[in-house]
Amino acid sequence: MIRVHARSFAAILLRWYDAHHRDLPWRRTRDPYQIWVSEIMLQQTRAQTVIPYYERFLDRFPTAAALARASEAEVLACWSGLGYYSRARRLRDAARLIDGTFPRDFDAIRRLPGVGDYTAAAIASIAFDLPHAVLDGNVMRVIARVTKDSADIGAAATRARFRQIAQQWLDPRRPGAFNEALMELGATICLPRAPQCRVCPLAANCAAHRAGCAERLPVKLRRKTPEKIAAVVVVARRRGRILLWQRPAVSRRLAGFWELPSPEHLPSPTSLRTIGTFRHTITHHHYAFTVCTADVVRARKPLQWLPIADLATIAPSTTARKALRIAGISA
Repeated sequence: MIRVHARSFAAILLRWYDAHHRDLPWRRTRDPYQIWVSEIMLQQTRAQTVIPYYERFLDRFPTAAALARASEAEVLACWSGLGYYSRARRLRDAARLIDGTFPRDFDAIRRLPGVGDYTAAAIASIAFDLPHAVLDGNVMRVIARVTKDSADIGAAATRARFRQIAQQWLDPRRPGAFNEALMELGATICLPRAPQCRVCPLAANCAAHRAGCAERLPVKLRRKTPEKIAAVVVVARRRGRILLWQRPAVSRRLAGFWELPSPEHLPSPTSLRTIGTFRHTITHHHYAFTVCTADVVRARKPLQWLPIADLATIAPSTTARKALRIAGISA
C-alpha cells in the first residue's frame, strides 16, 4: 500500500461511507439478533435479494426466542427461495442455544452453529463496538488492490495475511462502521469487473490503481468447469391437490423440502404437455428445466397428493416454486 497512516486511511474511508452508504434495513439497528440474521442471509447472497426475506423473517420471528420456538418446517418455509438452506437450520439451532440472551463477546458468538470468523467479527463490531475486523470477498478484493498483492486469495496463507492487514486498518473507535465501509466499498465501487476507480475514495492510496492493474486483481483459484444438466418436472393436479414428494431428513441437500416429481417417478402419467422452461444454477451446476403437466390417476410413495392451499405452510424447493409459478400456482 502507498504509505498512509492507518488513522488517516480510516478517516477517508469513514467520511466516504457516512456520505454515500446504501440505506439497508439491517443498518438501522444495533440489535445483535437482527444483525446476526442479516449476516447469515447475506452469506453468498446479494443485499437486494436478501431485503424482502430479511423483513419477512423478522416479522415472523422477531426475537431469538421466537425463532427457537419455531419448528424446522416453519423456518424453512419462511426461508424458502433464498437458498443454502443449511443456513436456516443452523440459525434455528443457534437460537435454541442462546436461551434469550445473545452472547456479547467474539469467542462466544463464534461458537454458535453456522457462525464463522467473518460473521462473528461482523456481529461483534456492529452490535457491540468490539475491535474485530471482517474478511469477506469484498474486503479481500479491496486489500488485494490497495496493496497490489498478486498472491492467490484462495490460499490459507494469503487469507491469514489479509486478515492481519484488515485488523491493522480497523478504526477501533468505530469498528462496526469501518467494517461496513470496507464491505460497502467492495460491493459498490471496488467491483470485481470494471472497478470505479475514478470515484473511489481510496484511489490515491491504491497501489493497483497507480500501476493500472486493479481489474486484474485479486488472483483467484481456477473455478470448476460448469456442468450443464437437463431435467423435467411435472405439475400434476387433481381436485384441488398437487402431487409432491418430500426429501428425507438424511438428504445431503434440501432435507425436508418438497419437490415436484419427474416423469420417471410417475407410475401412470398420460399426455405430458410442456408448459414452459426455466434455468437454475447451484454452484457450478447449470440446470435447464422443462415444466410439464400430466394427468395422473394413481400415486405411489414417496409421492403424495397435498392440498394446493398447503403450499403456503410447507417448504417447496426453489425449483419447485419456479415450476409452480409457470403453472400459475403461487407457493
